Amino acid sequence: MVAIDSGSTAWLLASTALVMLMIPGVGLFYSGLVRKKNAVAMIALSLAALALVSIQWVMVGFSLAFGPDVHGLIGSLQYVGLSGLENAVWPGTNIPALVMVAFQMMFAAVTLAIVTSSMAERVKMSSFVVFGLLWTTLVYDPLAHWVWGGGFLMTLGSIDFAGGTVVHISSGFSALVIALIIGKRTGFGEHAFEPHNIPLTLIGAALLWFGWFGFNAGSALAANSLAANAFLVTGISAAAGALSWMGASWYVGKPGSLSIASGAIAGLVAITPAAGFVDPLSAILMGAVAGLICFAALNFRLKRGFDESLDAWAVHGTGGVWGAIATGIFATAAVNANYSGLIYGNLHQFEVQLLAVAVAIGYTVGMTFGLVKLVDKLIGFRVTEEEEYVGLDISQHGERGYS
Repeated sequence: MVAIDSGSTAWLLASTALVMLMIPGVGLFYSGLVRKKNAVAMIALSLAALALVSIQWVMVGFSLAFGPDVHGLIGSLQYVGLSGLENAVWPGTNIPALVMVAFQMMFAAVTLAIVTSSMAERVKMSSFVVFGLLWTTLVYDPLAHWVWGGGFLMTLGSIDFAGGTVVHISSGFSALVIALIIGKRTGFGEHAFEPHNIPLTLIGAALLWFGWFGFNAGSALAANSLAANAFLVTGISAAAGALSWMGASWYVGKPGSLSIASGAIAGLVAITPAAGFVDPLSAILMGAVAGLICFAALNFRLKRGFDESLDAWAVHGTGGVWGAIATGIFATAAVNANYSGLIYGNLHQFEVQLLAVAVAIGYTVGMTFGLVKLVDKLIGFRVTEEEEYVGLDISQHGERGYS
């Protein structure tokens, strides 16, 4: 039997807690950006995502994502209810299998929390519960298996250190699809929907930045030099993204605090798939480019009048695409001896990263479209116009965020 490494186990447990902190961080980030009559509802969606996915993951999600491979498409049901994992060591590591379960559970939960960007101020809690369970099972779990669990993209050589494809492309493009199908908030484009509490959003951004160190460095699954590299490049890319988005915002107007926060998140998204494969100088470039690309995507969204309310697509979707592709460009054997990218002569890695991006977008868009249509037909996705006018804090939760 493989001996448990107490240091790596302790680090992964701490990383799990850090990733969990990102989930209320998403809620606070989103809550500050909506009108005050919907502040509670946005935080509630993130907390509901954590609760829903936690149960789903234990019952079936982990097995579908990380169970023994079935034809490269899905995990078997061997680990349903975590059967057989009680005293096991996760293969290829020195950590208990249950620590791996808990760590990856938080990844799944934060992904669903990100998706709520598109649901701001207009979706019923009941619809979110049904959709969230279906989406996690039918979209997130298969993608996680394809990339991390021994599925066909992993077999082809696609790399995603901590979730650029699995987490950010899936959540970002799902958010865009949801927003386009369920339609704009009442009065969108006619009235200004200004953030009600920017400091709340900045607190959420700070929690996300902090938690992201566990998100990326924890994905080394050990307390080692790879985790140290992932930790360092995570902070560097976030800083570069914050500065580049702030600079772009400054060029066209004023350097708002939201530009710093959004740029940092863009940099964090971009480095996520690459954190265990690229060096600090590449991380600076990736983060800086991410800030500019995501800034452009947000402005494109505004010009087209899409009400993807809180810009999961512009930041997570677009940043995830750039990060996955950039991983295929800048991966270096100096960081991880098993991988190199395009600038080091490995064209195959670049090509398979493009394929993974295309597959993730295509599958996510198609499945999300079908699930939204299904839930809307069964129970209706949106609140009534009157409930939307009153605000979701009152109409969905019977509470006020501010007296």
